[in-house]
Amino acid sequence: MRYVALNDTDHHTHTQQDAAIGAYIRWRNQRARPKTTIAAGSKIRHPDYPFKAA
Repeated sequence: MRYVALNDTDHHTHTQQDAAIGAYIRWRNQRARPKTTIAAGSKIRHPDYPFKAA
């Protein structure tokens, strides 16, 4: 977020900065995709991985 909404900007008020951050978050959330791959050596791939539900 820092690189997109905050770097090289000159916000005169916190309201303008908040608007830039909010716009970035909305833009990012609209383009979010679920993770479809898990690393081959990851512990989560094993059936005995401890599942902890809260």
